[in-house]
Amino acid sequence: MTTFNAAVLGAAGGIGQPLSLLLKMNPLVKNLNLYDVVNTPGVAADLGHICTGAKVSGFVGDAQLRDALKDRDVVIIPAGVPRKPGMTRDDLFNVNAGIIKTLATACAEVCPKACFLIISNPVNSTVPIFAEVLKKAGVYNPKKLFGVTTLDLVRARTFVAEAKGADVTKVNVPVIGGHSGATIVPLLSQSGFEFSQDEIDKLTHRIQFGGDEVVKAKDGAGSATLSMAYAAVEFASDVLKALAGEEVVVCTYVDASAQGGKTAYFAHLVKLGKEGVAEILPVPSLSDHEKKLLETANAQLITNIESATT
Repeated sequence: MTTFNAAVLGAAGGIGQPLSLLLKMNPLVKNLNLYDVVNTPGVAADLGHICTGAKVSGFVGDAQLRDALKDRDVVIIPAGVPRKPGMTRDDLFNVNAGIIKTLATACAEVCPKACFLIISNPVNSTVPIFAEVLKKAGVYNPKKLFGVTTLDLVRARTFVAEAKGADVTKVNVPVIGGHSGATIVPLLSQSGFEFSQDEIDKLTHRIQFGGDEVVKAKDGAGSATLSMAYAAVEFASDVLKALAGEEVVVCTYVDASAQGGKTAYFAHLVKLGKEGVAEILPVPSLSDHEKKLLETANAQLITNIESATT
């Protein structure tokens, strides 16, 4: 079996720790480097006692960042501050943009050929920021930069299965657009279920704003961390399978500038291969309701992307 070297940047945080645990359990991971500004040696020591194949090492602080990135095939980035009650995505952007630039600069220097999986919010803007750093360094490969939007799909499957009393493992709902609020466009028309307009409205809103539901329920103690870690590892596993030669189709936020769409970045259905993105698939047939959602999403995405690239 082909196995790979992975790194998690932000590994000691609320997403990073469960994400690292799940990656330690993945047989496709040979070597797992954990990086954060604090506490990673302890997280690495703890995970290192688990009887799975991946070797775990901890790196802490700016001085060890580049060591954490050596020889990496996949770099997964949940670093940054989480969203708190009353915090907008713009508030998050102001803090996390600087963190992403620092990490992207190190990645460009040390492992420019790796696949980069961006979790740090707001993804609609952090992915373009990461891309701009790679472009300035002359190492940008749009086929290997991904915004992880998988939590939107995980929520869509869960909420539709609950609403219809269906087996969640057999539910599939594509989600396109972006990764915040109204930029999230769940294609309920592609799910194989019939919905009333009331069901569509309620499910769409819940999928778009599921993060708010968790922030409120945690009452100031955090945002969606465990479900995000689960979703991130689902996506990372698909990327690893593709690198190993398996053909995989996912939804992910990628550079779509060559697609002739309205936005430079967009969460598409994407076919993955050994070199990252093998093909960006066409947007499926949309209902009239979904077309309106897409118009709203595109308008917000243009603003989100411009804020990151100007």
